[in-house]
Amino acid sequence: MTTRTTYWLEYAWLDSYVEPGVAVEVADGRITAVRTEVPAPPAGAEILRGLTLPGLANAHSHAFHRALRSTVQVGSGTFWTWRELMYNFADRLTPDSYHALARAVYAEMALAGIACVGEFHYVHHAPDGTRYADPNAMGEALIAAAADAGIRITLLDTAYLSAGFGEPPNAHQRRFSDGSADAWAERCSVLKERDHARIGAAIHSVRAVPAGQLATVARWAEERRAPLHVHLSEQTAENDACLAAHGVTPTRLLADHGVLGPRTTGVHNTHLTDEDIALLGGSGTGTCMCPTTERDLADGIGPAVALQRAGSPLSLGSDSHAVIDLLEEARAMELNERLRTRTRGHWTAAALLRAASADGHAALGWEDAGAIETGMLADLTTIALDSVRTAGPVPRLGAETAVFAATAADVRHTVVAGRHVVRDGAHTLVPDVPQALARAVEALRA
Repeated sequence: MTTRTTYWLEYAWLDSYVEPGVAVEVADGRITAVRTEVPAPPAGAEILRGLTLPGLANAHSHAFHRALRSTVQVGSGTFWTWRELMYNFADRLTPDSYHALARAVYAEMALAGIACVGEFHYVHHAPDGTRYADPNAMGEALIAAAADAGIRITLLDTAYLSAGFGEPPNAHQRRFSDGSADAWAERCSVLKERDHARIGAAIHSVRAVPAGQLATVARWAEERRAPLHVHLSEQTAENDACLAAHGVTPTRLLADHGVLGPRTTGVHNTHLTDEDIALLGGSGTGTCMCPTTERDLADGIGPAVALQRAGSPLSLGSDSHAVIDLLEEARAMELNERLRTRTRGHWTAAALLRAASADGHAALGWEDAGAIETGMLADLTTIALDSVRTAGPVPRLGAETAVFAATAADVRHTVVAGRHVVRDGAHTLVPDVPQALARAVEALRA
């Protein structure tokens, strides 16, 4: 039986402009009509007051990193000292505890207006490296958690085979490794897509997958027309080690083994040469920037402007979840560039919103999401225009208000494939998200 709903949007961002009074008709999770110049809500319509955007896409997530929030802010250090603390939490995960944590984290994402997440998933096995009875128990826990939280997921099942160039996995990394790329491919080939879940692939990094096995992962994704993501040049130490081992940069190594291309996304892309930028842009490889994590870990500021000019589409992710706020990720990308160049206005607010919505969905294999248009998935995110942060500007500047003033706390409604998951700032499926987060994190500390 067809399910039909009409949403009336007080203001809607329609890709490049703000339109007052828009009726969006939905059937079975997809937009069937978009009618403008509708000054009052039609009878029976769901009313979304504020500025409604397409649902946001979080293109890079490690759900269990949410347990590190604040804990890793004590003292000083680098990415590499942070990583040791991260391993301590990874060691404690079970399928049940991971489901509980991810359900709460994905509910937090829904509250922040996120309709879809790209989960870069590498905690596959038991802590000693043995497989669970269901070899994909951990991935299935994440897929179920997304369903329970009411959002979509692209599970980017990750090949993670070594501790570094020529080094076997260390004690913490044994549960990440399948032993070989062929064994990785065999295991993740069993994963099945669902209405709310798609299966993609990931190469953790060039240091974690031997060069001779990169093509196996790329071929698996190519055969399935699936998205392929890779952490790329996040740290200068990785670049130095790759040059020492192979005589080329990580980007060139990926290019030489057939990893780059339009369905591939490099995550971070922070420390690149001019040749790297040309390789990524020329191949249509995407770039997922994660500014709140990159600044939290003192990684650096990536050349996002140069990458986009070269032809690399930009998406955004919250990565380690220092905060979960795609509006802040969009804002930070622009403001970081202002600090670096001492000039303003590198992207319009509309371009930043597209990175947080349509381009993020495309990077995750959901080309049918990210716009308020007929035929697209009915994902809607409504930002309040009357909070202490957003009150005052005229509505036609709604995109600028959303990007440069609003935060996740201003999200009032989230609709995912026509389902009203967040209503008036409250999650409709997870009754007490803060308590769910607290319980899940405490269980890992115990």
